[in-house]
Amino acid sequence: MNTIPLLAAAFLAAGLVTRAEDWPQWGGNDPGRNMYSTAKGLPDSLNPGKMKKGTEEIDLATTKNVKWVAKLGSETYGNVVVSGGKVFIGTNNGVPRDKRHVGDRSILMALDEKTGAFLWQLVVPKLKAGKVNDWENLGLLSSPLVSGNRLYVVTTRCEVLCLDTEGQKNGNDGDFKDEANYFVKDTPKEGSPIEVGPNDADIIWKYDMMDELGSFPHNGSNCSLLMVDGLLYVCTSNGQDWTHVNVPSPNTPSLIALDAQTGKLKGEDNAGIGPRIFHGLWSSPSAGKVNGRWQIFFGGGDGVCYGFDAQPQRGDGSPIVPVLPGPEYKREEDKTTDYLKKVWWADGNPPEYKSKNGRPFKYQEAEGFSDILATPVFYNNRVYVAIGQDPEHSEGVGRLLCIDPTQKGDLSKSGVVWDYRGIKRSISTCSIDPATGLLFINDFSGYVHCLDVATGKVNWVYDMKAHMWGSTLVADGKVFLGDEDGDFVVLAADKSLKVLSETNLGAPIYSTPVVANGTLYVSTQTHLFVVGANAVPVGSDAPTADGVRVKK
Repeated sequence: MNTIPLLAAAFLAAGLVTRAEDWPQWGGNDPGRNMYSTAKGLPDSLNPGKMKKGTEEIDLATTKNVKWVAKLGSETYGNVVVSGGKVFIGTNNGVPRDKRHVGDRSILMALDEKTGAFLWQLVVPKLKAGKVNDWENLGLLSSPLVSGNRLYVVTTRCEVLCLDTEGQKNGNDGDFKDEANYFVKDTPKEGSPIEVGPNDADIIWKYDMMDELGSFPHNGSNCSLLMVDGLLYVCTSNGQDWTHVNVPSPNTPSLIALDAQTGKLKGEDNAGIGPRIFHGLWSSPSAGKVNGRWQIFFGGGDGVCYGFDAQPQRGDGSPIVPVLPGPEYKREEDKTTDYLKKVWWADGNPPEYKSKNGRPFKYQEAEGFSDILATPVFYNNRVYVAIGQDPEHSEGVGRLLCIDPTQKGDLSKSGVVWDYRGIKRSISTCSIDPATGLLFINDFSGYVHCLDVATGKVNWVYDMKAHMWGSTLVADGKVFLGDEDGDFVVLAADKSLKVLSETNLGAPIYSTPVVANGTLYVSTQTHLFVVGANAVPVGSDAPTADGVRVKK
């Protein structure tokens, strides 16, 4: 199966404009979010080098297969995207790049793709409510989405922002002109706007989900956005309050659609997930064409995976009722509101995860039920998704489902093609290799699983011996992944387990490796490593692969 034209066609149909080998969103060029790249010639090992004495700067002369390294903040959970010659990554303000902005902030950094040079940054002040909505020092969690000269991101303030990819260097574009006040809101400098300069972000429009929808994010807002036919699909990050038993905003939708040009609300889901949220909403949406129509796939905070029709439709007055037993939900569809209509749903928690010998399990119990944090992956007319919980809840039983989205209604039994229960709780997204038909996924406990994508048959399980937050990436016959101990491992994408290399990068890895334009990007909590086979470090006098000498 030749995936390149298929991915390109899906990417164009989704309404995104970018270079073919860029990685412009979570999932790269695939709205189905398969963590896979067609890149070739990637190295199977690297040497991260040593820090210069008394600094946190990597001495590139001591590295191997490393092009450049960028210093990030002190905590980095966001995933890299690469588009239009720029690298974007979310981090915190643990290492301030602008003396006007010190203290706890969330940061989106824009770097030059060739050299790693700093271009501009978005500074997001923390919410005054504190860690119940915006946990301290987490930094920006969302992977941006880039289309042409526009970047879309969910901030830790539960906002959707549209930014100019050039920052303020080409002027203050768009209708939003209040960056000077936005950058200092809820800080000691509030009321004293800063002077906006060329190294600052240019906000085109802002949609505040707390103000507009009443969303109550639990600890953080994290959605990685999706675009299909000019609409942005956004998880609202709604969740419980500090009591962990109450959802303050049960009527807030869980998934919405915004106009990418204007930021106007175009539709909201009709699944009524709010009252059944176990903890929070953590999943990001994916998409695929099913029976000739785009569907949006979404993992709910109630442990249910949903398929929604991508085109918002006017409400018909029918009541929104729970798809599973739960709190009574009396809200009815407004005939004047457009909804993302649920087409199907599949409960990720089988009965034995809900109770044992007549005793219902409590949430967080190791034997009990979970919600969905992973992004559903659409591949060959199937949806693949794992259940899991907040890493703070530790380990427990898991489940990986393969769902047939061509059906309608409750697919909890009839629509599950296969399920795999050898996995523990997972917050990670699958990577599927079209060349071999193998699926790779890791769980939070640190086990990497290789399955046949068609049957769910397990081929091997590899123990990383550390917790894993990020996901696997498969490319060039290799599987790339990292763990909480900072170990970066390369495995063969093969039915037989083969460890090609294991390297410690010096800090925990909570993100997922990505590939763009033949280059591998791996971020730790503190540094971004940009890796290529036989790479010549930026700043050396040796020619690069294309014969060009590059100096910072």
